[in-house]
Amino acid sequence: MRASTLALALFIAFGMTGARSAPAPKPADSITLQSVLQKMDSMATDFRTAQADFEWDNYQRVIDDVIDIQTGTIYYRRVNNGIEMKADIKKSGPTVASLKPDPKFVLISNGKARMYLPKPDTVTEYDLAKNHSDLESYMVLGFGGSGQDLQKAFDVTFGGTEKIKEASTGTEVTTARLELVPKSESVRKVYNKMILWIDPDRGISVQQQFFTPQNDYRLCKYSSIKLKEKIGDEVFKLKTTNKTQTVSAGG
Repeated sequence: MRASTLALALFIAFGMTGARSAPAPKPADSITLQSVLQKMDSMATDFRTAQADFEWDNYQRVIDDVIDIQTGTIYYRRVNNGIEMKADIKKSGPTVASLKPDPKFVLISNGKARMYLPKPDTVTEYDLAKNHSDLESYMVLGFGGSGQDLQKAFDVTFGGTEKIKEASTGTEVTTARLELVPKSESVRKVYNKMILWIDPDRGISVQQQFFTPQNDYRLCKYSSIKLKEKIGDEVFKLKTTNKTQTVSAGG
C-alpha cells in the first residue's frame, strides 16, 4: 500500500473516542499506566457501536498554522470479528468561523476504503488488504480497543495527567496522557508519534493527536458521543446515484 493510501485509512480510522459519564473522578496521583490499560481492557470487552460529532484540525508546520478544519459525524460498529467505519464530513474551511458545506463520505468495510464526493459524483476505492493487520490495530485505537492491543501495536509511555475540556459539555476532564510510537515501520512513515488523552474512569480517549515525520499533525476532538445504541445498516452505505463513477486508487 502506498503511504498516501495508508494515510487516508489511518486518518479516518484514528478518529473516534468513547463516551464519558459520571462516576466520581479518580485523584490524579492514583492514575498510572497500568490502571489506564486495565480500564481500557474492561471497556473493550462489550464494545458494539459508537457515534460522535467530530472536528478534525489539520496543521502544517511549514506555515505554522491550521490549514483545514473538517466537521461532521462518525460511526463505528463491530461486525463479526472486524470493525466498520463511516465518516460523514459535512463542512470544512481554514477556520471554524469560515466553515462551509463541503460534503464527503468515507466508508471503511471489507478491506476497502471508499470515498464518495457528491460533486463530481465519484467514488474512489482504496484497497487496504495489504495492510489489513496494521489497519485493524488502529481501527480500535482509543475506541473499543483494549490496553493489550495498544501495547502490541505501540511503545506506550505514560505522560502524566492533563486536563482537557470536553467539546460537548465545556467541562474539564482530568485525563491520562499516553504517548505512542508505532511498532510498524509502514505506519511510522505516516504517523511516527501519537498522543491519546484517556479518561481513566471509563478507559476511553477524549482527544487524539497524530504527528507526521514532517511534524505536521491532526488533532481530533469529539462531542455528542453515543455508545451501544443501534445504528441502522443504511448508515454504513454510500448514498450514490445511478450516474456515480467508481475509480480505483490502487493499493
